[in-house]
This record gives sequence, structure tokens and C-alpha cells, in this order.
Amino acid sequence: MTEGAKATEQSTSSSDHHVVAGPADEVGTTDTGGRNTAVLVVFTAVTNLADGVMKIALPLVATSLTKSPALISGVMLTLSLPWLLTALHVGVLVDRVDRRKLVWLANGIQVVVVGALLVLAVSDMLNLPAIYICGAVLGVAEVIAMTSAAALVPDVVAASGRERANTWVAGAETVCQEFAGPFLGGLLVGVGASFALGATLVGYGLTAAVLVLLVYRFRAATTGDAAEPSVREQISEGLQFLWQHRLLRMLAAVVAVLGSCWGAWFAIMPLYSTDDMGLSPADYGLLVGALGVGGIAGTLVVGWFNRLFGRRWAMVITTFLTSAMMAAPAMTTDKWAVGCAAVLGGIGGTMWTVNVRTVMQTLVPSAMMGRFGATFRLFAFGSTPVGAGLAGVLAELFSAPVALAVFAVGSLIVFVPLVRVFTIGAEADIDSRLKQA
Repeated sequence: MTEGAKATEQSTSSSDHHVVAGPADEVGTTDTGGRNTAVLVVFTAVTNLADGVMKIALPLVATSLTKSPALISGVMLTLSLPWLLTALHVGVLVDRVDRRKLVWLANGIQVVVVGALLVLAVSDMLNLPAIYICGAVLGVAEVIAMTSAAALVPDVVAASGRERANTWVAGAETVCQEFAGPFLGGLLVGVGASFALGATLVGYGLTAAVLVLLVYRFRAATTGDAAEPSVREQISEGLQFLWQHRLLRMLAAVVAVLGSCWGAWFAIMPLYSTDDMGLSPADYGLLVGALGVGGIAGTLVVGWFNRLFGRRWAMVITTFLTSAMMAAPAMTTDKWAVGCAAVLGGIGGTMWTVNVRTVMQTLVPSAMMGRFGATFRLFAFGSTPVGAGLAGVLAELFSAPVALAVFAVGSLIVFVPLVRVFTIGAEADIDSRLKQA
């Protein structure tokens, strides 16, 4: 038995009196006709379009209120800090409650909060404290929505179709949140903050309607023969599962470094691009859109790259591409060089996302997906505010290029441990599980 199999079996046996911890296909009927995949892709596209507009609009609006890098990076901090504070508890909730209803709850929160921001903008009362508070609430809603949606995939998509589904979902995320959303957000902010907020409000409202088309059951099965464990016990199960699995543990560490790099980029670049690089808000939207162009390219090449070199090297190369994304603006203010580096970062981000999701859905039982997914995203998105905060401090004390250079080096450092842990044998075990499913 491989290490991955041992870890999975050990974690499952420790909690099998609480949940039915079989593979996803045993927990509920999966969609083999492609309807659920299509619904998930459309849902992802619409919600990420709204997210993309919002994550560009708020920092750009903040630049009209202050020129402090630390205060502007605080916007990104509030949007992402909830991953550090609420992810583990939300993971337990996702494994207990109907996952589709949780997504609807998150959509409702987003509509109310963006509506409040719109009222403040129209009445000319929008200020930094209001942006921080609303950003934090939107961050909590994002934790609920993303954790719930991710846990739905192995329940409603057959194992044989998950890599394809993950590719399409990652592509939709990239196109809408990193390309169309930022571009639209930059244009709308140029016209007025209320236009950007209004478009976001409409987007969040549409996502709730899309999920009505999703079919089959949306809650992990329970045995019903034992008292439900406490929240603390279930959080502990999720953490133990991650800690006992060497490969998943390493992937969580690497994604924390990569997440901090992306947090630093988005915290530094709004002010750096409009001041030092001389870009307009619309130009900055295009620069962020370069990440989306790379992401689109990543969805087109990831399957080919996996077949030719293996998913192991597809994930390893991400560390180099992320480093290039951070290093370029640290060394030059040339918009074309920085844009090309952003394309490379987008390619790496998508290749990582598609493969790490397939690995997780292969090694983690469906009944554990909420808790494990939230724990893993705690590292991925919880590191984003850390990166944003650290980058803001470094930029304030030294300069934006110094802050970016620090994270470029950090992305390179994780290459060695990743290659040593994600071995050829571990990759073969994952491929074998996918074929047997």
C-alpha cells in the first residue's frame, strides 16, 4: 500500500463512525452526462466575474482616498483575512449542511454588502473604514461560497471527468476573475465607483439562479448510529488528515508560499502601477488581465503538459513561473515586461489549480472534503493577507521593488522540498487511483 493510500485509510478509519467516508462516487449519484459540470462552470464564471470586478474596484477606489501603500494593502488584507479566521469552522459547516444552500447564503450576503457599498458610493459617503468592514464581510462570504462549491465537485462529477471539470472550472475562474473582471472593473472605476459596484451587485444576484439547475444530493452522508461530534472534534479530524499525509502536507506548505506571493502582487501593484509605472486604472485592469490571458493559456496546455511531462512537473514549474511574475516588476517598470511576466504567472497558477484539485479529490474522501478543503484553503488563501500585509510593510519601509523581490525569492525556495516529496511514486499512485475510480 502506498503512503497516500495509508494516510487516506488511517484518516478515514478514525472518523468512520461519524460519516460515510467512501469515495465521492459512493456518497451520491454523480452526473455522467455533463450537466452538473456545465452548471458549475457557468456558476464559476458568473461569480468570479463579479469577484474580479470587486477585487479590482475596491483597491482602486482606495487609491482615491489615500496614497499610503500600507492602507491600500489593508483592503486586500480585509478581503482575504477571513480565510485565516473562519476557514476551519466553515469546513465543518460544509460537511454538516446542504452545500448548495450554503452557496446561496453566501450569495445573499454578497448582495447585501455590495448593495450597502453602492448606497455609500452614490451618497458620496464611501470611506476607508467602510471599505474595510465591507471587505471583511465579503471575505467571509467568499470562504463559505468557495469551500461549499469545491466540496460539491466530487459529489456531482464522476471521477473519470474530474480533471476535465477542474480544467473548465479553473478556466472560467481565470477568464472571469483575472481577465474579464479586472478589465471591466478598471473601466467601470474609471467611469465611477457606483458603476463598478452596480455591476458586481447584478453578478452576485445571477449566481443564485444558476445553482437551481444543479442536480443530486449536496450533503455528505452520515451513518446516523452515533452522536454528531463536536465542532472541535471535526476540525481536529480535518487537521489530522492533512498532517498525516506527507504529500498533501507539503502541497499545503507550497500553496501557502504561492498564495502569499499573489497576495503581495495584488497589494503592491495597484499603487505601483498607477504611480511608478504610469498606468491608468483601465491600464491596470489590462495588466491584471494579463494574468487571465496566462490562465487561459494554462487551461489549453495543462492536459497536454500532464500527458507529456506528468502532473508532478506541471505543479513544480509553477514555483518558477510565480517567481517570474514577482521578479519582473521588481526589476523594471516597463509595462510590456511586467505584462509578459503576469502571463507566465497566470499559466502557472492555472496548471497548479487544475492539478492540485485533482490530487485532493483523488486522495480525500467525499465526507471529509468540506473540512479538508477548508483546511487546505486556509493555507492557500490564509497566506494571502499575510503576503499582502508583509508586502505593504516592506514597501512602506523600503520600496515596492524590494517587497516584490523578497517574494520572488520565496517562490523559488520551495522548489527543492516539493520535488523531494512529490515523487514519481506518489504521482503514479494518484494516476492509478484515477484509473480505478
